[in-house]
Amino acid sequence: MPTPPSSTVRTWLPRLLLLNLVVEVGIVVTGGLVRLTGSGLGCPTWPECVPGSYVPTHEQEEGIHKLIEFGNRTLTGLLGFVALALLIALYRKARERRELILGTWVVMVGIAAQAIVGGITVLTGLNPWIVAFHFMCSMALIAVSAWLYWRWYQPPGRTHSLLHPLVARLQWLLAAVAVVVLALGTVVTGSGPHSGDAETPARTGFDPRTISWLHADAVMLFVGIVVAVWLGARLTERASGPARAWWLVLMVTLAQGLIGYVQYLTKLPEVLVLAHMLGASLLVVVIVRAMVLSRAPGAAPAD
Repeated sequence: MPTPPSSTVRTWLPRLLLLNLVVEVGIVVTGGLVRLTGSGLGCPTWPECVPGSYVPTHEQEEGIHKLIEFGNRTLTGLLGFVALALLIALYRKARERRELILGTWVVMVGIAAQAIVGGITVLTGLNPWIVAFHFMCSMALIAVSAWLYWRWYQPPGRTHSLLHPLVARLQWLLAAVAVVVLALGTVVTGSGPHSGDAETPARTGFDPRTISWLHADAVMLFVGIVVAVWLGARLTERASGPARAWWLVLMVTLAQGLIGYVQYLTKLPEVLVLAHMLGASLLVVVIVRAMVLSRAPGAAPAD
């Protein structure tokens, strides 16, 4: 049997796991600031900010944009430091949690890959499809980080679903539709005035109104599936917890939808666009949380 972690470890290790999740969400918010201020090419090259200097220079013509873009770049180092600290802590204090160690390795490799993708984004002049891929990779890292945090509170080993098998499968359909919704959201952004560069605001060539309504249709489908999963959880849960977790997913989904419609009707004010990006990150967090809390340690009980 694995040795239970000490009370000290039980206190500070989950805090480190939470910090890892917070900084992953934070980098999305700061990336949103880069896009909303048109600072995507504030540092026009990579890995240097400008040829011959890794930091902004007084001679640069990009003004405040260079500081915003450089600040976002430096935060990648903070993400890497937090992930490395978490990995070392798990190896030293919770070696038996192999699934958490593997997940942290995924975060570490993902952060390094994201830095490279970010460089490609700059070198291709903010190609909208690479920007979209960059954002989706951030959502994936948030999902893994959220899983790490809530999985910590469960014992290691196999888990079983607390819901009816049909509802459990419906959760995965919900996750797949969420990916589609997020991906369409990146296309909406790349087709509108906040694609990242003040001089070239619309990049995909799609009609913003058409792609926005396609995104809205996917959101409506997603809302319906969330309601179905929540009702299924209420009717079939074998222990208290999953239904409340999916209720939170529904509330975040409705709030995110409200922000989306308001920002569309008010011509995309920057503060609402940033709130929408934060909402997307939080939606990923609560979905992963609900999926983790919908399972329990041990083998499934016999019916």
